[in-house]
Amino acid sequence: MRARLALQVSGLPFELREVALKNKPAELLAASPKGTVPVLVLANGQVIDESLDIMRWALGQNDPDGWLNVGSPDDIEALIAGNDGGFKHALDRYKYPNRYPLESGNNAKAFALAQRLSAANWLAGLESRLNQGWLDGPQPCLADMATLPFVRQFAHTDAAWFAAQPWPQLQAWLARFEASALFESVMAKHMPWKP
Repeated sequence: MRARLALQVSGLPFELREVALKNKPAELLAASPKGTVPVLVLANGQVIDESLDIMRWALGQNDPDGWLNVGSPDDIEALIAGNDGGFKHALDRYKYPNRYPLESGNNAKAFALAQRLSAANWLAGLESRLNQGWLDGPQPCLADMATLPFVRQFAHTDAAWFAAQPWPQLQAWLARFEASALFESVMAKHMPWKP
């Protein structure tokens, strides 16, 4: 989702190929043997197969909303690293505890709740940063758009629990994102691509 956000906001022309990961097309594996998405294949044949790298590439071509020019670069990188590191680690285990049987032992539910608590501690830190509406001030930046899709996943894992948390700024930040035309444009459903 975050790669799509940056491509969409950049205004660059691109062809979206939705793939079913249960039935990976040979073209995907030829472009990126690791077989994960997203994968961006440039006209010159260069392949970018990490979402954050795709964001940086697209915004480096055209950044009309100035996502790359907001805030301290070190601060932005630290926010993204926190999201992509500990928060994402806990999110995956909270959302899919059964995928981690060696870690969860015999009690996947207790394991998931412990992971939720770990992720929630990080989210509480974001809550304290959002006093101007966005993570690093009064307008969105790369850190917002790189982080919001994962916060959305967390929120929708147990929406009632998330809504009951004392995070009014975080909840408003997520709601504003989900109500945006940009979000709506990248969430349109697509049929899986076929060669």
